[in-house]
Amino acid sequence: MNAEQQSGQPAEYVPAWCKWGFTTFMMVLLPVYWVNYGPTDFLFFCQVALLLTLVTVWTDSSLLISMAAVGVLIPQFLWVLDYGTELTGHRLTGMTHYMFDGRKTPFLRCLSLFHGWLPFLLLFLVKRLRYDRRALVVWTVLAWALCLVCFFYMPGPEAALPNPKTPRNINFVFGTSRSEAQHWMASGLYLGVWMLFLLVAFHLPAHLLLSKWFPKAPTQRPLRRSSSEAKSTVEPTSPRHLQG
Repeated sequence: MNAEQQSGQPAEYVPAWCKWGFTTFMMVLLPVYWVNYGPTDFLFFCQVALLLTLVTVWTDSSLLISMAAVGVLIPQFLWVLDYGTELTGHRLTGMTHYMFDGRKTPFLRCLSLFHGWLPFLLLFLVKRLRYDRRALVVWTVLAWALCLVCFFYMPGPEAALPNPKTPRNINFVFGTSRSEAQHWMASGLYLGVWMLFLLVAFHLPAHLLLSKWFPKAPTQRPLRRSSSEAKSTVEPTSPRHLQG
Protein backbone atom coordinates (compact mmCIF):
# COMPACT_ATOMS: atom_id res chain seq x y z
CA MET A 1 0.00 0.00 0.00
CA ASN A 2 1.47 3.37 -1.05
CA ALA A 3 1.48 6.62 0.88
CA GLU A 4 -1.53 7.94 -1.02
CA GLN A 5 -3.67 4.94 -0.09
CA GLN A 6 -2.52 5.02 3.54
CA SER A 7 -3.32 8.71 4.04
CA GLY A 8 -6.51 8.73 1.95
CA GLN A 9 -5.31 11.97 0.37
CA PRO A 10 -4.97 12.59 -3.38
CA ALA A 11 -1.54 12.29 -4.95
CA GLU A 12 0.12 15.61 -5.77
CA TYR A 13 1.84 14.68 -8.99
CA VAL A 14 0.94 13.64 -12.53
CA PRO A 15 1.63 9.95 -13.31
CA ALA A 16 4.15 9.18 -16.04
CA TRP A 17 1.63 7.50 -18.36
CA CYS A 18 -0.51 10.65 -18.34
CA LYS A 19 2.47 12.95 -18.73
CA TRP A 20 3.88 11.17 -21.79
CA GLY A 21 0.55 10.24 -23.33
CA PHE A 22 -0.76 13.79 -23.29
CA THR A 23 2.57 15.23 -24.42
CA THR A 24 2.64 12.86 -27.39
CA PHE A 25 -0.86 13.94 -28.38
CA MET A 26 0.10 17.61 -28.18
CA MET A 27 3.22 17.00 -30.27
CA VAL A 28 0.84 15.91 -33.04
CA LEU A 29 -1.92 18.47 -32.52
CA LEU A 30 0.19 21.62 -32.24
CA PRO A 31 1.89 21.50 -35.66
CA VAL A 32 -1.19 20.14 -37.43
CA TYR A 33 -3.46 22.89 -36.08
CA TRP A 34 -0.82 25.55 -36.70
CA VAL A 35 -0.48 24.55 -40.36
CA ASN A 36 -4.21 24.10 -41.02
CA TYR A 37 -5.78 26.86 -38.92
CA GLY A 38 -2.93 29.24 -38.17
CA PRO A 39 -1.62 30.55 -34.84
CA THR A 40 -4.81 32.49 -34.00
CA ASP A 41 -6.58 29.17 -33.43
CA PHE A 42 -4.76 28.94 -30.12
CA LEU A 43 -6.72 31.93 -28.82
CA PHE A 44 -9.78 29.71 -28.35
CA PHE A 45 -10.47 28.93 -24.70
CA CYS A 46 -10.26 25.18 -25.32
CA GLN A 47 -6.85 25.50 -26.95
CA VAL A 48 -5.61 27.65 -24.09
CA ALA A 49 -6.82 24.94 -21.72
CA LEU A 50 -4.81 22.37 -23.69
CA LEU A 51 -1.67 24.49 -23.36
CA LEU A 52 -2.25 24.97 -19.63
CA THR A 53 -2.68 21.23 -19.26
CA LEU A 54 0.54 20.58 -21.17
CA VAL A 55 2.48 22.80 -18.77
CA THR A 56 0.70 21.18 -15.82
CA VAL A 57 1.72 17.62 -16.64
CA TRP A 58 5.38 18.70 -16.43
CA THR A 59 5.11 21.07 -13.46
CA ASP A 60 2.34 19.51 -11.31
CA SER A 61 0.80 22.98 -11.01
CA SER A 62 -2.53 22.96 -9.19
CA LEU A 63 -3.24 26.54 -10.24
CA LEU A 64 -2.80 25.97 -13.98
CA ILE A 65 -4.93 22.83 -14.15
CA SER A 66 -7.55 24.46 -11.93
CA MET A 67 -7.69 27.41 -14.34
CA ALA A 68 -8.22 25.07 -17.28
CA ALA A 69 -10.98 23.23 -15.43
CA VAL A 70 -12.80 26.40 -14.37
CA GLY A 71 -12.64 27.77 -17.88
CA VAL A 72 -13.72 24.89 -20.08
CA LEU A 73 -15.17 22.10 -17.94
CA ILE A 74 -18.84 23.05 -18.47
CA PRO A 75 -18.49 24.04 -22.16
CA GLN A 76 -16.64 20.80 -22.92
CA PHE A 77 -19.30 18.66 -21.26
CA LEU A 78 -21.83 20.59 -23.36
CA TRP A 79 -19.72 19.67 -26.39
CA VAL A 80 -19.94 16.00 -25.42
CA LEU A 81 -23.72 16.23 -25.07
CA ASP A 82 -24.08 18.09 -28.37
CA TYR A 83 -21.84 15.63 -30.23
CA GLY A 84 -23.82 12.68 -28.89
CA THR A 85 -27.02 14.35 -30.08
CA GLU A 86 -25.53 14.92 -33.55
CA LEU A 87 -24.58 11.24 -33.74
CA THR A 88 -28.26 10.35 -33.36
CA GLY A 89 -29.17 12.57 -36.32
CA HIS A 90 -30.57 15.43 -34.24
CA ARG A 91 -29.24 18.87 -33.35
CA LEU A 92 -28.96 20.44 -29.91
CA THR A 93 -26.85 23.60 -30.25
CA GLY A 94 -25.00 22.99 -33.51
CA MET A 95 -21.63 23.58 -31.87
CA THR A 96 -20.31 20.19 -33.05
CA HIS A 97 -21.82 20.23 -36.53
CA TYR A 98 -18.35 20.86 -37.95
CA MET A 99 -17.38 17.35 -36.88
CA PHE A 100 -19.58 16.07 -39.71
CA ASP A 101 -18.27 18.49 -42.34
CA GLY A 102 -16.89 16.42 -45.21
CA ARG A 103 -14.62 19.30 -46.25
CA LYS A 104 -12.50 18.62 -43.17
CA THR A 105 -10.21 15.61 -43.36
CA PRO A 106 -11.00 12.64 -41.12
CA PHE A 107 -7.63 13.18 -39.42
CA LEU A 108 -8.49 16.76 -38.41
CA ARG A 109 -11.89 15.68 -37.14
CA CYS A 110 -10.27 12.85 -35.21
CA LEU A 111 -7.91 15.29 -33.51
CA SER A 112 -10.90 17.46 -32.58
CA LEU A 113 -12.27 14.58 -30.54
CA PHE A 114 -10.06 15.86 -27.73
CA HIS A 115 -13.08 17.98 -26.76
CA GLY A 116 -14.76 14.74 -25.73
CA TRP A 117 -12.09 13.43 -23.36
CA LEU A 118 -10.55 16.70 -22.16
CA PRO A 119 -13.12 17.36 -19.39
CA PHE A 120 -12.53 13.90 -17.92
CA LEU A 121 -8.77 14.42 -18.02
CA LEU A 122 -9.16 17.77 -16.28
CA LEU A 123 -11.21 16.20 -13.49
CA PHE A 124 -8.62 13.44 -13.11
CA LEU A 125 -5.76 15.92 -12.85
CA VAL A 126 -7.59 18.24 -10.46
CA LYS A 127 -8.27 15.22 -8.27
CA ARG A 128 -4.57 14.36 -8.32
CA LEU A 129 -3.28 17.89 -7.75
CA ARG A 130 -6.20 19.37 -5.78
CA TYR A 131 -8.20 22.46 -6.65
CA ASP A 132 -6.63 25.90 -6.33
CA ARG A 133 -9.38 28.39 -5.38
CA ARG A 134 -7.47 31.25 -7.02
CA ALA A 135 -8.30 29.76 -10.42
CA LEU A 136 -11.65 31.54 -10.75
CA VAL A 137 -10.15 35.02 -10.60
CA VAL A 138 -7.04 34.25 -12.65
CA TRP A 139 -8.92 32.43 -15.41
CA THR A 140 -11.63 35.09 -15.58
CA VAL A 141 -9.02 37.82 -16.05
CA LEU A 142 -7.32 35.73 -18.74
CA ALA A 143 -10.60 34.90 -20.50
CA TRP A 144 -11.73 38.52 -20.53
CA ALA A 145 -8.35 39.60 -21.90
CA LEU A 146 -8.68 37.00 -24.67
CA CYS A 147 -12.16 38.27 -25.47
CA LEU A 148 -10.87 41.82 -25.84
CA VAL A 149 -8.01 40.70 -28.08
CA CYS A 150 -10.37 38.67 -30.27
CA PHE A 151 -12.90 41.51 -30.46
CA PHE A 152 -10.45 44.26 -31.44
CA TYR A 153 -7.83 42.36 -33.44
CA MET A 154 -9.28 39.10 -34.79
CA PRO A 155 -11.63 38.75 -37.81
CA GLY A 156 -15.37 38.69 -37.34
CA PRO A 157 -17.69 35.98 -38.67
CA GLU A 158 -18.33 37.80 -41.96
CA ALA A 159 -14.69 38.59 -42.78
CA ALA A 160 -13.34 37.40 -46.13
CA LEU A 161 -10.07 35.55 -45.53
CA PRO A 162 -7.61 33.95 -47.97
CA ASN A 163 -7.60 30.73 -45.99
CA PRO A 164 -11.16 29.54 -45.30
CA LYS A 165 -9.87 27.52 -42.34
CA THR A 166 -8.61 30.63 -40.53
CA PRO A 167 -10.73 31.06 -37.37
CA ARG A 168 -13.33 33.81 -37.33
CA ASN A 169 -15.41 35.08 -34.43
CA ILE A 170 -12.99 33.47 -31.97
CA ASN A 171 -14.65 32.74 -28.62
CA PHE A 172 -17.95 34.08 -30.04
CA VAL A 173 -17.14 37.71 -29.24
CA PHE A 174 -19.30 38.91 -32.18
CA GLY A 175 -22.25 36.58 -31.57
CA THR A 176 -23.05 32.91 -31.27
CA SER A 177 -23.06 32.29 -35.02
CA ARG A 178 -19.91 31.43 -36.93
CA SER A 179 -21.28 32.92 -40.17
CA GLU A 180 -22.75 36.27 -39.14
CA ALA A 181 -22.51 38.77 -36.30
CA GLN A 182 -25.41 39.39 -33.96
CA HIS A 183 -27.49 42.50 -34.67
CA TRP A 184 -29.86 42.73 -31.74
CA MET A 185 -27.59 45.01 -29.64
CA ALA A 186 -24.51 47.18 -30.10
CA SER A 187 -21.40 45.09 -30.61
CA GLY A 188 -19.60 46.61 -27.62
CA LEU A 189 -22.59 46.05 -25.37
CA TYR A 190 -22.86 42.45 -26.55
CA LEU A 191 -19.19 41.89 -25.72
CA GLY A 192 -19.72 43.09 -22.16
CA VAL A 193 -22.81 40.93 -21.73
CA TRP A 194 -20.99 37.94 -23.19
CA MET A 195 -18.04 38.35 -20.82
CA LEU A 196 -20.39 38.50 -17.83
CA PHE A 197 -22.28 35.49 -19.17
CA LEU A 198 -19.07 33.45 -19.31
CA LEU A 199 -18.43 34.22 -15.66
CA VAL A 200 -21.95 33.55 -14.40
CA ALA A 201 -22.87 30.56 -16.59
CA PHE A 202 -19.55 28.73 -16.89
CA HIS A 203 -16.73 29.89 -14.64
CA LEU A 204 -18.54 30.47 -11.34
CA PRO A 205 -20.60 27.23 -11.41
CA ALA A 206 -17.47 25.23 -12.29
CA HIS A 207 -15.59 26.91 -9.43
CA LEU A 208 -18.33 26.07 -6.94
CA LEU A 209 -18.51 22.44 -8.07
CA LEU A 210 -14.75 21.94 -8.05
CA SER A 211 -14.49 23.56 -4.61
CA LYS A 212 -17.09 21.12 -3.33
CA TRP A 213 -15.72 17.99 -5.01
CA PHE A 214 -11.98 18.35 -4.43
CA PRO A 215 -9.76 19.36 -1.49
CA LYS A 216 -8.09 22.74 -1.46
CA ALA A 217 -4.61 22.91 -2.94
CA PRO A 218 -1.88 24.40 -0.76
CA THR A 219 -0.70 27.82 -1.84
CA GLN A 220 2.89 26.62 -1.80
CA ARG A 221 3.43 22.98 -2.74
CA PRO A 222 6.39 21.30 -1.04
CA LEU A 223 9.01 19.88 -3.34
CA ARG A 224 8.40 16.21 -4.08
CA ARG A 225 11.46 14.00 -3.60
CA SER A 226 12.27 11.44 -6.22
CA SER A 227 12.09 7.76 -5.37
CA SER A 228 15.88 7.47 -5.49
CA GLU A 229 16.24 10.30 -2.98
CA ALA A 230 13.69 8.68 -0.72
CA LYS A 231 15.54 5.38 -0.75
CA SER A 232 18.82 7.08 0.09
CA THR A 233 17.41 8.60 3.25
CA VAL A 234 19.14 7.04 6.28
CA GLU A 235 16.71 5.63 8.79
CA PRO A 236 17.39 6.59 12.41
CA THR A 237 19.02 3.92 14.52
CA SER A 238 16.64 2.29 16.94
CA PRO A 239 17.62 1.68 20.59
CA ARG A 240 17.51 -2.08 19.93
CA HIS A 241 20.34 -1.79 17.43
CA LEU A 242 22.41 0.11 20.01
CA GLN A 243 22.28 -2.77 22.41
CA GLY A 244 25.04 -5.31 22.17
